[in-house]
Amino acid sequence: MMQARFHFTPLTRRRLAQFRANRRGYGSLWLFLVLFGLSLSAEFIANDRPLLVYHQGSFFVPVVRNYAETDFGGFFPSVANYRDPYLADLIEEDGWMLWPPIRFRHDTVNYDLPVPAPAPPSAENWLGTDDQGRDVLARLIYGFRVSVLFGLLLTLTSSIIGVAAGAVQGYFGGRVDLFFQRFLEIWGGLPQLFILIIVSSVVAPGFWTLLFVLMLFGWTSLVGVVRAEFLRARNFDYVRAARALGMSDGRIMFKHVLPNAMVATLTFLPFILSGSIVALTALDFLGLGLPPGSASLGDLLRQGKENLQAPWLGISGFVVVALMLSLLVFVGEAVRDAFDPRRNVV
Repeated sequence: MMQARFHFTPLTRRRLAQFRANRRGYGSLWLFLVLFGLSLSAEFIANDRPLLVYHQGSFFVPVVRNYAETDFGGFFPSVANYRDPYLADLIEEDGWMLWPPIRFRHDTVNYDLPVPAPAPPSAENWLGTDDQGRDVLARLIYGFRVSVLFGLLLTLTSSIIGVAAGAVQGYFGGRVDLFFQRFLEIWGGLPQLFILIIVSSVVAPGFWTLLFVLMLFGWTSLVGVVRAEFLRARNFDYVRAARALGMSDGRIMFKHVLPNAMVATLTFLPFILSGSIVALTALDFLGLGLPPGSASLGDLLRQGKENLQAPWLGISGFVVVALMLSLLVFVGEAVRDAFDPRRNVV
């Protein structure tokens, strides 16, 4: 019989049991993970390429590889367009195509709409199309993935910088603490929106550009919490004993003080993640976010505002954003309660 590789302390087991006891937060975590997992496989759910093609005794996988039209008996060496009726007839003469449930990517334009775009929901476009003829459901799936990945990267990078800055500020104190506090006051007073407008006018906005700019201002959210924990713990007896034994400051901070500070830090991470997603959505809504044509929930909300005659745009975007943020808030509340020593498992 295989033995468990991980041995949790009684305190960790109590926190995990407390987290599971919160049914709303525990269920929200699983639902969020399921939705995020589905969005990671968006190419296999919503794509304008077949998942598998069988033609003249050979198998092709267009979803992961580009094929030329000449590979299927066409005339042009360009990348095959599987939505072209001519190419579809060539393939189906001696083979078949296995399509994903949604035959559109986030940037695929449906040129066969019976009405002008934005078109209402139909059997082909389950949630309708936007004002450029792109499938709304496909854009929601891809936009969900982009928003969550952006939020995770922004939360991770800003948290690392914020924890490091708060640790140095709280552990050393004195002039270091005083200097950092004055710097944070000045840095926090800078107008983020105006800086983003200036950056977008100089550099073409993109995923990594927005991540870098928002990281410059987002790292301060955890500094106060970590600083307070280090200020409280730096004079504890075990820290003084480690310092008296000649242990270096870096090792004391990382090995002895940081684990205690991370308890308070972990309770903030789900809320920081939701704030990062809101920041990207707001910038896309204002037109300062991702480049035009990107899968964006904020862009879908903006189209809903500009096309009030197409309520499926605004409603779809609102439901997805509200569901995503609600799940993260519920998870954050469950994590906060799990680390609360005053609560008992019920």
